[in-house]
Amino acid sequence: MKFSFWFSLFIVFYTFLGYGIVLYVLVRIRRIFKGKRPVPGLDQDFPTLTLVIAAYNEESIIEEKIRNTLELSYPQGKLKLLFITDGSSDRTPDLIARYGQIKLMHTPVRSGKIQAIHRAMHEVDSEVVVFTDANTFLNQDALLLIARHYADPEVGAVSGEKRVMQDAMADATAGEGFYWKYESTLKKWDSELYSVVGAAGELFSVRRSLYKEVQPDTILDDFMISMLIAQQGYRIIYEPEAYASELSSDNIKEELKRKIRIAAGGIQSILRLEKLFNPFHYPVLTFQYISHRVLRWTVTPFLMLLALILNIVIVIRTGEWLYTAILTAQLLFYTLSFAGWVLEKRRIKIKALFVPYYFCVMNYAVLAGIKRYLAGSQSAVWDKAKRKSAV
Repeated sequence: MKFSFWFSLFIVFYTFLGYGIVLYVLVRIRRIFKGKRPVPGLDQDFPTLTLVIAAYNEESIIEEKIRNTLELSYPQGKLKLLFITDGSSDRTPDLIARYGQIKLMHTPVRSGKIQAIHRAMHEVDSEVVVFTDANTFLNQDALLLIARHYADPEVGAVSGEKRVMQDAMADATAGEGFYWKYESTLKKWDSELYSVVGAAGELFSVRRSLYKEVQPDTILDDFMISMLIAQQGYRIIYEPEAYASELSSDNIKEELKRKIRIAAGGIQSILRLEKLFNPFHYPVLTFQYISHRVLRWTVTPFLMLLALILNIVIVIRTGEWLYTAILTAQLLFYTLSFAGWVLEKRRIKIKALFVPYYFCVMNYAVLAGIKRYLAGSQSAVWDKAKRKSAV
């Protein structure tokens, strides 16, 4: 029982903190022997690039997105803009059609984002393709900062940074911003050690020649597209200076909906990327993949519950002070999480309590996502979470 308890506790710690510590140490060791990885400059002959934006019923924000897109810097004659609005039933296609410099693809049939992306890719002939969401806004030099990395022939994909904008009335979604800051740090170290483990759909890019179509029922299309490139032996780079900004989820219920979908997609991805479990083919990538993704999406939430239950049983049976202290710490953490839930219901803002609450919600979402995937009830068609108003 004690072995199972310590094993569970170790995996939970390693998943959320230990891997970051190990990763930091490995990066420091690599710098000692090989130095920091060089970053290509901006004084180069940039590749041709197509910016692809899939938009579904985004009339409230699409014109602001278009203005942001037209302000992006890139060498003249090397950038194409493509918006695809399949299934949109509002004025989104009509608003985009007003801009002659933008290529619009539209069909009234909604078959899911990935089907729309595949259809768009048949029209793309540039060397690099950048994908971004309709409800995110890029910094002016984002495309330049991303495209410069393709000067390295070992690079197959480049992911930008997702930045979550918080409003003044902080609620439990404040934990979302904290989570993404921590994730950004891990991605920087992952990228320097070898490769980022998947790209986020808010802003990522691929070499057109390496793009492979994923199955039409794919839930996490951005993750799968990037990891299929990694499976071909190419690195995925993280470029934190190229970022996509978006507002946090409207409330924790909306964030939970998004997280459950991601968790269901995570299980699906793990089952379809079985080659990445072979350390003889991908030694460093396999280590990063299991440590950063697989543990979070599979066993760790279950081991959190197991560690708590075993801790209670051990304390009841032995009363040993060490296990009592650990149990006290666990109960305190979950009490703070419960307090965060209560405060959100009462609209009282104490950010420090929203972080443990968000952490628990995130792990509950994994359990719910696994259940939903096994039940076959998770659709590949995106049901987007509501975001806060910019006002």
